[in-house]
Order: sequence, then C-alpha cells, then structure tokens
Amino acid sequence: MVQASDPDILSDFIPPSSNPNGVDGNFFTFTGLRGIFNQAPTTFKDTKVSNAEFPALNGQSVSLAILQFPAGGVNPPLTHPRATGLLFVVGGSLEGLVHYQYNANANANEPATAIAAFGSANPGTALLPITLFASGVDDEILAKSFKTDVATIQKLKAGLAPPKA
Repeated sequence: MVQASDPDILSDFIPPSSNPNGVDGNFFTFTGLRGIFNQAPTTFKDTKVSNAEFPALNGQSVSLAILQFPAGGVNPPLTHPRATGLLFVVGGSLEGLVHYQYNANANANEPATAIAAFGSANPGTALLPITLFASGVDDEILAKSFKTDVATIQKLKAGLAPPKA
C-alpha cells in the first residue's frame, strides 16, 4: 500500500531548512498573481500557488490555482493524487465536472476564470490523456480497456506526441 499526505498542521509555518533563521515578511509574501487579470490568455492558463511557488504553504495543507479559459479553452481530464479540490467559477461559464473544465463559448470575447482550492500544499496534477496514452502502456491493453481498436489508440497517441523540432 502507498500513502501520501501533507504533514499534520502542528505549527503556524515551517521555516525553510536552507535558512531557518531568515524568515521575514518576504517569506510570507506571494507576488505571483499580480497582474494576472490584466490580459486575457489566448490558450488555457493554469497559474499555481502551491508550496513549489510559495514555500510558506509548506505544512499548511492548502494551495490554489487560477484557471483562465479563452473561448474554446479546455483543462483536460485530470486528477490531483494528493488532494481534494474545490472549483469556483468567478467569471464566464464552464461546462464539465470538477476534474475537467471546458469553456464552450464560441465568442472570443467570453473568457472564463475559475479558482481551484486544494486540501494540500502540494496537490499534484496527473493529466489523464498524457498519463494514459503517453505512458508506454501497450496499445492492445489500451484498446481493450477503451473498447476500441489499436488504430484508434495510435491516432490518440499521435495527437499527444510533442511537436518535432
């Protein structure tokens, strides 16, 4: 059995091991969201605020992400292996479930914005299309699992391949 979780919250914060005595106001200040709404994105944009971007969250069991969708923008099916999530749509409209979102508006002037909050400072993200079709799982197994044929699986995999330089 494998188990992962944030440490129990036993103190207000966990100082960085690299400089435990150097904690000042800068340690508790995150500026990565400044100006985020000044320009609408042309592709789906996921701005994360987890312990990787904001070390003061280490041990706090919380994080968030700002999700920005242009018209037609999609956040593909995904999971957060180390967290539960909560999604607030704060502008525009989205269709889908908690673990995929799609802005179905055809009008480029109708973007959507959402805030995702997580019960972990390091929720992780596993994008299902890549996890499934770019993982090295045999084409025959994927075809049987999805009740399709190998040719369809190979078309899906080709669509996920990185562009050739």
